[in-house]
Amino acid sequence: MNEQFLLWLGYFASTVIALSMTMSSIVKFRWVNLVGALTFATYGFLIGALPVMFLNGIIVLVDIYYLYKIYTKENLFDTLAIRGDNKYLLKFLDFHREEIQRFFPNFDYKPEMNTVSFFVLRNMTVAGLFLAHREDNNVLKVGLDYVIPEYRDYKNGNYVYHTLSDDFKKEGFKKVVAENTCKKHNKYLEKLGFEVNKNGLMVKEF
Repeated sequence: MNEQFLLWLGYFASTVIALSMTMSSIVKFRWVNLVGALTFATYGFLIGALPVMFLNGIIVLVDIYYLYKIYTKENLFDTLAIRGDNKYLLKFLDFHREEIQRFFPNFDYKPEMNTVSFFVLRNMTVAGLFLAHREDNNVLKVGLDYVIPEYRDYKNGNYVYHTLSDDFKKEGFKKVVAENTCKKHNKYLEKLGFEVNKNGLMVKEF
């Protein structure tokens, strides 16, 4: 086996493992860590370092186990309606302000506008915040749809835009509209069924 190849394989595995440690999302951490550990196990096998191979092989199995639990676990979702002056809401917005601005650079909290306001609860833990208002009578205009890093696996979005769609329709909404804010958030919306309209807005019909 080419020594140069083995050297770069070891560097690659180390880099991937280090990268996984920067992931705030548990799902992303497990996937990236799995790739790194699998590469390291292969590296250990190729250079004859059995302890390296066995240790990283165990890590691969652990990552697979937890990914299986993540994707098969039945989460209990719920919403907690909030008033515009709710103290926890204000603290939540302040605590996550910098990251909210990354995804929603034009967001400016205006309590009087957010007629649809609720926290998304996941197994009774706050996983995200949804703020929106009625526009043109039957349009739900999203001002903020923020999910904290640990829960960014699209389950929150599926709950809000699919599971709750019947509730929105009962309130008279026919479609939901969100601003085109950043590529990462737009990709998230596209996976949830949103499309870009002629005005550059992200739109999903109920």
